[in-house]
Amino acid sequence: MKETLRKRAHECGIAPGILPTGKWNAITDVQGVRVGQVTLIEGEDVRTGVTVILPHGGNMFQEKVPAGIAVGNGFGKLMGFTQVQELGEIETPIVLTNTLAVPAAAEALIEWTLKQQGNEEVRSVNPIVGETNDGWLNDIRRQAVKKASVLAAIELAESGPVEEGCVGAGTGTVCFGWKGGIGTSSRVLPKSLGGYTVGTLVQSNFGGVLQMDGIPVGKELGQYYLKDELDRFADGSVMIVLAMDAPLSDRNLRRLAKRGLAGLARTGASMSNGSGDYVIAFSSAEEVRRTPERRSKVWTYPEVPNEQMSPLFQAAIEATEEAIYNSLCMAETMTGFRGRTVHALPLDDLERLIRRYKL
Repeated sequence: MKETLRKRAHECGIAPGILPTGKWNAITDVQGVRVGQVTLIEGEDVRTGVTVILPHGGNMFQEKVPAGIAVGNGFGKLMGFTQVQELGEIETPIVLTNTLAVPAAAEALIEWTLKQQGNEEVRSVNPIVGETNDGWLNDIRRQAVKKASVLAAIELAESGPVEEGCVGAGTGTVCFGWKGGIGTSSRVLPKSLGGYTVGTLVQSNFGGVLQMDGIPVGKELGQYYLKDELDRFADGSVMIVLAMDAPLSDRNLRRLAKRGLAGLARTGASMSNGSGDYVIAFSSAEEVRRTPERRSKVWTYPEVPNEQMSPLFQAAIEATEEAIYNSLCMAETMTGFRGRTVHALPLDDLERLIRRYKL
């Protein structure tokens, strides 16, 4: 039987929240943000890859961006976490990949950073690498992701539409027992609230009881955590990257990152004992970048005040929720390691549920 043509959540009738999307409904709607991906599908057992997010097109080490991180459940390997928490800034591209590829990705980021013009005297680099474990569909012990894969993803990074589903770091992931993957979305605030854009990209590889815009999809389709005690549908991880063009301090970026977890919760995630749930939030606004000139003296910059943060919180929640849905809706059925098959979320059944619950 031929698989249903994959469509994004909006095309299926799932449009969570109240705010409009950007042009691409992607993290790349945030000006300057670029995404690059390398997908590795080899033989019957390699199903993995790399997804890279560049906050801007300049020298990341010389123009660091303010950032904050939030953790739901911390069963994960987020390299570079403590320095971001301490200094509130990111100085490399952000790489997402599989668990055992973190060292290779870090090596690639260090090499890439040291080679950038202007970094000739750099002696310390804090690579940012997030992961989820794709070992159900991918022979993760083969360590197929090499330094070259990460460097290629950086070079391929571009703005515009972002490929979703079984690509890059989402090639071998599983979400709610269905095929997961890469998903992205964005929200734009009205001009009266600053006109800022918030974009999200997720690597979905977690479980729970799926609900989509309030529709109990997992329960209706009979696939969810603790059903027949199949708890492998709960463990896993999710990486969430939030980008925005609003001038924010790292303190308010940490607050905003927490709202990514609220968007995750809306999808029915269990955030179980074996799950690593991480959110990285950064601002790409030029006026808040930590340049060498600004780091050498006291400087002032515009900053969205606390009292005006709530609309950005709402945008982060909505964009994260929809990005996860897109990762599911765009992913295709995949067979991989040891002949295991993970089926795609059945969109025909989803649209039937939408008609029933939305009418």
